[in-house]
Amino acid sequence: MKKLLVLLFSFFSFVTIAAEPANEDAAFDPGSMITHHISDEHSWEFAHGTTLHLPVILFGKNGLEIFSSGNFYNEQHELVPYKGYVLEHGHIYYANEEGEPLTETTADGKEKHVGPLDFSITKNVASLFLSVALLLIIFFTIAGRYKSNRGKAPRGIQSFFEPIILFVRDDIAKPNIGPKYERYVPYLLTIFFFIWFNNLLGLMPGGANLTGNIAVTLVLAVFTLLITLFSSNKAYWAHIFNTPGVPAALLPIMVPIELVGILTKPFSLMVRLFANITAGHIIILSLFSLIFIFKSFALGPVSVAFAVFMNFLELFVALLQAYVFTLLTSMYFGGAVEEHDHADDMGHGGH
Repeated sequence: MKKLLVLLFSFFSFVTIAAEPANEDAAFDPGSMITHHISDEHSWEFAHGTTLHLPVILFGKNGLEIFSSGNFYNEQHELVPYKGYVLEHGHIYYANEEGEPLTETTADGKEKHVGPLDFSITKNVASLFLSVALLLIIFFTIAGRYKSNRGKAPRGIQSFFEPIILFVRDDIAKPNIGPKYERYVPYLLTIFFFIWFNNLLGLMPGGANLTGNIAVTLVLAVFTLLITLFSSNKAYWAHIFNTPGVPAALLPIMVPIELVGILTKPFSLMVRLFANITAGHIIILSLFSLIFIFKSFALGPVSVAFAVFMNFLELFVALLQAYVFTLLTSMYFGGAVEEHDHADDMGHGGH
């Protein structure tokens, strides 16, 4: 009951923070509010009036420059140019004489904003560092417990995480990869807990939408693709370039399809995680927005009730998406290292 009350308090606090317009006379804009909360920013707003201004690291016309993102805001929290730069919609551009983003005309006649190389510590990057530090602290602690409690029953944090670790090893890695599973277990454990932890952190009020950032899911998918390709054996490539049971006349059609299939697998990993996590945030924020769109006292409890239900559902989705990503990754690894029996593939043999 206490946890439920804390969760409800967090939600009501989040509604007040998320939906309060910067200008009291301005109409509530749900689209901009939702976009603000799911997108990356150069400042991390934990609550209304409580903002952490993160370091800005730029390399451009004046060389390397480092300063706080707070310099882009005046006392009224309005955006202003600083050192010839301007911050607009989460991106930093060169500022013109009017203090607006500098533009240039491209070869096809279109205009685009011009800016320096941006290596800033954004909200998502800071959240990434936070989650990595959390993972290192937790699992170095667990490793230390294993050494000190060798041969004894697990206790505390070790007893909570040990069944999960064994589940990833015994129920995901072993059956899908086969005898060579041990070399892939560290990677599978890493992506499982990395995705799960960041999914949960993103559900906290003021949390960053790290796993809802397609650049992050792209990197995870690329890692899976590279490990799959570098682990693949001759049977894997023979299955692609000389598909068993397929007439030679059809190989010019089948080979491109198989090659495209290599890329569509990590692409599906990238999009699935990004879309599910982002959709969850959007749905919860949309439910809160209904209160301020209709300005109805009767609708408030209903919207909050549905939002609380969705948040509990997102807690399950956070774990489910970590499981699905890890499961499919192990299946791709298993297909790359499996020794194919062409007779079996053609239906002429069996184990």
